[in-house]
Amino acid sequence: MSAPAKPTILVQLDTDPQPSVFDGVVAVDSGVEHLFRHGGVTPENVRDLVYGALFTRGAGDLSRTALFIGGSRVPAAEAVLEAVKKAFFGPFRVSVLFDANGSNTTAAAAVLAALEAGGGSLRGTRVVTLAATGPVGQRIGRLLGRLGASVAVGSRDLGRARSLAEQLHATTDAEYVPFEMGRPEALAEQLESAAIVINSGPAGVQVLPASLWRSCKALKALIDLNAVPPLGIEGVEATDKAKDRSGVLAWGALGVGGTKMKIHKKAIRQLFTSNDHVLDAEEVLELGRSLD
Repeated sequence: MSAPAKPTILVQLDTDPQPSVFDGVVAVDSGVEHLFRHGGVTPENVRDLVYGALFTRGAGDLSRTALFIGGSRVPAAEAVLEAVKKAFFGPFRVSVLFDANGSNTTAAAAVLAALEAGGGSLRGTRVVTLAATGPVGQRIGRLLGRLGASVAVGSRDLGRARSLAEQLHATTDAEYVPFEMGRPEALAEQLESAAIVINSGPAGVQVLPASLWRSCKALKALIDLNAVPPLGIEGVEATDKAKDRSGVLAWGALGVGGTKMKIHKKAIRQLFTSNDHVLDAEEVLELGRSLD
């Protein structure tokens, strides 16, 4: 008689002093049997935590252990991810999900909404991304470029928008147009040919008035990830999910959030299908595209 499968263990590595309760609850609701939570994780102290996950089970059981990297400071968590990957060697590795500040699952859910608005393809579609230089906006831009969209990246700081456009072009080989979204004429120019607009700006800040987008003849969809009034795109409600707003399909933060939660749970379950997954933005999006 074969031995029963070992229980699943998820090691939550959070860069904040207190690990995220939200991420812990999602892990449990996704079926994780044992959750080990660590806060204050840095690139300097993560190796021994990784070794603890690697050396306590035989190679055949490592698919039953996985890592989740989170925290509110996305660049800090990205540094932890790189340190984690460097700690792996040979067969000694476990699967990893990176979703600091919900950046990957939120970006994937937003891009899935854009794909729905685009009829399943974004190739050649003009997409304007507002507040694009934040962690979620950067990932949205990266995913859109990989899907063949033509992307305008907006920021209140034109220098930051230009830097991001160069970075994304180097990563995806797609073309990105930077613009200063605080200048009404620059924003209006980019909106003129936009089919889809995605806002990932800060909570409680309106970045796009209805008077601007309602005059855009090519516009098909608005996706606003701000859930705190005033919402980022005037005329879109937080609960909207493919809701017709003045002839344009609209998604609000809660409408996108339902999809995000489904992706998050599926990604957690995916970790335990092998010991060599590294789920970053692209992998998380692919999981989202296969949702039931």
